[in-house]
Amino acid sequence: MVFVLVLTGMVEQGEGTTCHSTFLSALVQLIPCRAAVAPFSRIPPSETCCNAIKALGQPCLCVLVNGPPITGVDRNMARQLPQKCTANFEPC
Repeated sequence: MVFVLVLTGMVEQGEGTTCHSTFLSALVQLIPCRAAVAPFSRIPPSETCCNAIKALGQPCLCVLVNGPPITGVDRNMARQLPQKCTANFEPC
């Protein structure tokens, strides 16, 4: 567990910006996006989801999509959320 936290910290520092949320709190903040990132889902992100993505920010979203697997989440769909929400984030 400590190794994962150290590795995550190293990745964040390498990007030049950091996520100020814990992995768990960032994940909880994106609960409104669950339907839009479920495997094989065709449901577009809701306004609530898009607001959560914008509030969370690019560094935290990248930590989530590049971090440990999350049950019930299609990572490719999660990576597309900023574009679908017009959030103008750099790619992870």
